[in-house]
Amino acid sequence: MTNPTAAMLVIGDEILSGRTRDSNSHHLAGRLTEHGIDLREVRFIGDDAATITATTRELSAKYGHVFTSGGIGPTHDDITADCIAAAFDTPIDVRDDARAILAAHYDARGVEMNDARLRMARIPDGATLIDNPVSAAPGFSLQNVHVMAGVPKIFEAMLESLLPTLTGGARLQSRSLMVDRGEGDIAEGLSQVVAAHPGVSVGSYPAWGGAGYKVSIVLRAADESALEAAMAQLRALFPEGRE
Repeated sequence: MTNPTAAMLVIGDEILSGRTRDSNSHHLAGRLTEHGIDLREVRFIGDDAATITATTRELSAKYGHVFTSGGIGPTHDDITADCIAAAFDTPIDVRDDARAILAAHYDARGVEMNDARLRMARIPDGATLIDNPVSAAPGFSLQNVHVMAGVPKIFEAMLESLLPTLTGGARLQSRSLMVDRGEGDIAEGLSQVVAAHPGVSVGSYPAWGGAGYKVSIVLRAADESALEAAMAQLRALFPEGRE
């Protein structure tokens, strides 16, 4: 069975300006790997409505799932929900279930439910809410697009609410071998492994070790027997390698 595919759309001028460092894509990649969903692409875009809408349409048509982070808060530049609705030509307005979640959260804290906070209850028609156990304001899934907050702690909590509802495939397994050589010295051997094991992904990641180059060779596959066969060939080619 082929694993479902996914893309991520990271939204926010603060990401592109370098003011904020993104960690959500790294977290999502790891969790999707564990869940058997193959993350194929990550896009970083600013707070521009036309770009968000067009990119959402493009990625939604190309992949099985699209995960977004950023732009669903109470301020004027939080435009993601409206853009996702526009991408699917879907009306959006304050929804009673989302309003009730927010009202209960703010009432319990003695905080006013003002118009700005009410904006976070605007949900496209037909969307399914994503639970937010940290700050209550829900995300949502519309068709194959899953819309979540940009704050890492909240994004991670929302993702844990969402993942059990998504069907994954086979979990990707990996093995690695560290060799104290440059990539030019191992390229021919790696080509042999690639040719002999088409179901195994082979990556090489060089670094400078002070005394010279070293390379981490990483094999990845869902089929453990295929992975072990490729690893056996790799060990034979580079017997000095360290696992």
